[in-house]
Amino acid sequence: MAEDKLPTRAENYAEWYNQLVLKAELADYAPVRGCMVVRPYGWALWENITAALDSRFKATGHVNAAFPILIPMSFFEKEKEHVEGFSPELAVVTHGGGEKLEEPLVVRPTSETIIGYMYARWIKSWRDLPVLINQWGSVLRWELRTKLFLRTLEFYWQEGHTAHANHEEALAETMRMLEVYRDFAENDAAVPVIPGRKSRSEK
Repeated sequence: MAEDKLPTRAENYAEWYNQLVLKAELADYAPVRGCMVVRPYGWALWENITAALDSRFKATGHVNAAFPILIPMSFFEKEKEHVEGFSPELAVVTHGGGEKLEEPLVVRPTSETIIGYMYARWIKSWRDLPVLINQWGSVLRWELRTKLFLRTLEFYWQEGHTAHANHEEALAETMRMLEVYRDFAENDAAVPVIPGRKSRSEK
């Protein structure tokens, strides 16, 4: 049937991609602008990704933990540069239970602020190092232009947060995990990569 035919990539790459995701029943548009519903087949792919990466992480000594999705606004205000970079992308909770909150809470756009706060409480000496923690979760960023799976307001991800006794150990851990991601991308996801530093615009 003509209406079921996908446009070619040459004709309209963006529409080809969107229609492919929808017709493959990987995801669908949610009633909230910029959000998506991940359908069972799409979620099965995510489960395969998490399983493949999780086993690699655990083989390197990392353990999983979960951190809250709500973070006090004051955590962000400690770092003006951080706030300036993320302010337009923040969703902020100002009321809860019918009452105005004493302090607004940011719906997590990224977790460095709360990780640092917790690590400062947990790490008392070099004997507590290294800390190798990974977390799986969803993140909310107020994106202006969205596309299914590639850029949505809410998305699923993982992030590792480690603490080390010195720069050399931290660098060695960075290079080790870069190789873990490269191995997964090329051997499980069949996506060739160029490992290395992000450019300033990608940070």
